[in-house]
Order: sequence, then C-alpha cells, then structure tokens
Amino acid sequence: MTMMYKLIGEAIIESGEPGHPRDYLNFFCLANRENKENEEYIPPHSPHPETEYWNAQNNRRFMVYVHSKLMIVDDLYILIGSANVNQRSMDGQRDTEIAIGGYQSQEGIDHHMTKGDIHAYRMSMWYEHTGRAENLFLEPESLECVQRMCSIGDKMWKIYSSEEIVDMEGVHLVTYPMEVTKDGSVEDLTNGEEHFPDTTSLVKGRRSKLLPSVITT
Repeated sequence: MTMMYKLIGEAIIESGEPGHPRDYLNFFCLANRENKENEEYIPPHSPHPETEYWNAQNNRRFMVYVHSKLMIVDDLYILIGSANVNQRSMDGQRDTEIAIGGYQSQEGIDHHMTKGDIHAYRMSMWYEHTGRAENLFLEPESLECVQRMCSIGDKMWKIYSSEEIVDMEGVHLVTYPMEVTKDGSVEDLTNGEEHFPDTTSLVKGRRSKLLPSVITT
C-alpha cells in the first residue's frame, strides 16, 4: 500500500497536474455496527470482560470477514473464487484453491461500457455494501464516482470508530483507516492507536518474526 501510494504521488508531482493519490487508488474494508433492538436475543452467558468478543458486543460493532476473492475489471472481466491473486494461491503446486474467470463479450455493443452480467453483478455488490444505486456508479472510472465512494467510506469509518453507538443502517463499506497525503505518504487514522477498534489487529500489519515470507506470500 505504502509503495503504491508513493509511486502515484511522485507521478502526480512529476506531471505537474492537480490531483491526489486517492483519485486513482483506494482501499476499503467491510464492517457493521447496529443499535440494540428491544426484542434482540440475549445469550445466557456473557463473554469474559475486556476480551475482543466482549468489546465487540459492548460497542455493537465488528469487522466483516469474507474469505472469497473477487476482481472485476472494467465491467468486462471477473475473477471469483477462493484463490488469492498471488503466487502462492495461483501457482498450481502449493495451496489447493478454486476460482473461475469470466469475460463479458462486447459483441453487438456500440457504447464504451458494457451493461452485461458482470456490470450488473458489480452494481449489485455496490448496492449491497453502500445501500445505494446511484447514477454515478454507472461510470466507476470517473473522478466523481471515486470521490463519492470515498465519501461514503470515510463517513462510515467515523461512525464505526466513534465512541457513540450509531447504527450504520446496513452500509458495510468502510475506508481502510489510513491517511494519504498528496505526496503519497501514508499514516494511520486511528488517533495514535495501532489497532482496529476493540481488537488487537494491527492496522498497518507487521512482518512476522517467526514465519518466513515464503509461507505467507
């Protein structure tokens, strides 16, 4: 992440054009936060106090983990499955994974962006995670669309990370908590904390002192 933003920042400065690295590259994650309902089920036993599970229940928030991987390119190509897009998962001689790739033919289409099945699937996924189906989403490559998605993610991160419990109302898209400067420098947004709220999960990550890189990449 740091390397990519640095390269983009340097390219913008070198070009002399106005712009920001987040106009070209963004990272999001999925999360949820809910108000407590009056008729909500209450487990007979509470988690041990001050544990991550107890913190999540007490603060009514949790990160959403999705094991499947999805890549959509220009609403024309889709790669979906369990395999990470890296050497370990796609080498064919290491991890056992499964994935499919699909290409949307443009035959008979005379406009710049196909409105086929892959396009429809992306729009459905964006609706699932933003709770919106806006006209801007029809042109994901536009700066206006990029800025709109960033504004949604930034707002949801503030709701998710705040001490006040506010229902996210089914919107799952959250900006990954990193501050990106115009020159491509990256800092965290967690007010000096290294971890995601309620957890010991590092925002920036850290190289393992026990496991060699060949095992994890």
